[in-house]
Amino acid sequence: MTGGSAGIGRAVCLELASAGAVVVVHGRDVRRTQDVADQVNGVAVQADLREYGAVQSLAGEALAAHGRLDVLIANAGQGWSGPFVEMSDEEIADLVTVDLTTTMRLARMLVPGMVERRTGCLLLVTSVAGRTGVAGEAVYAAAKAGLDAFAESLRLELAGTGVQVGVVVPAAVDTGFFATRGRAYDRRVPRPVEPAAVARAVVRAIEQDRAETWIPRWIRLAAVVRALFPAGFRRLATRFGESIRSG
Repeated sequence: MTGGSAGIGRAVCLELASAGAVVVVHGRDVRRTQDVADQVNGVAVQADLREYGAVQSLAGEALAAHGRLDVLIANAGQGWSGPFVEMSDEEIADLVTVDLTTTMRLARMLVPGMVERRTGCLLLVTSVAGRTGVAGEAVYAAAKAGLDAFAESLRLELAGTGVQVGVVVPAAVDTGFFATRGRAYDRRVPRPVEPAAVARAVVRAIEQDRAETWIPRWIRLAAVVRALFPAGFRRLATRFGESIRSG
């Protein structure tokens, strides 16, 4: 479980443990990661995924903990909100690394073992931002869109191998994510959901081999409207994005 020390990740770890899973908890903060691992009687693995060598270290420690890994839940994420032109090169690189390429590299290291055993699951936590685009979150949305495309392509590639691939697509979630991205959540709709709701959706997605799960379910309408009525959707999105440009 990447990004398991807080927010959605912590809630998923608790839900997995309740379902009987043996959990390997990844986080960047040593104390918080160990605290969650203690709560679920699991193993803590600390790694800063912005660092290139951390991915191989994380995969190695996760495998060493129990000799195999049956489910990889890629949840670690980094946000940034504000005018795109104000992002530094380092901020762009860090966000894309944590939110996209790290998951690809972990999958490349861990999926072969699942294929060999003909069982396993790769579950990615994406975002509605990756399906619709969001003003002020251009790089974040692009990285999440990349995760969606990666998951769909890999699901097709692994069909018949016994390895399932799926995504959980949440809208706003009531976590500390918004406090660290540089801009508080200020929209009235959609209202942030509790991390526990996302956690339950993650476990259901694994148990039922769901290709995609939306939280809340109605938020999928945004992507449908965008696909069917793109011009109208863009007018609405532009209107609601004015606060980013004027703030």
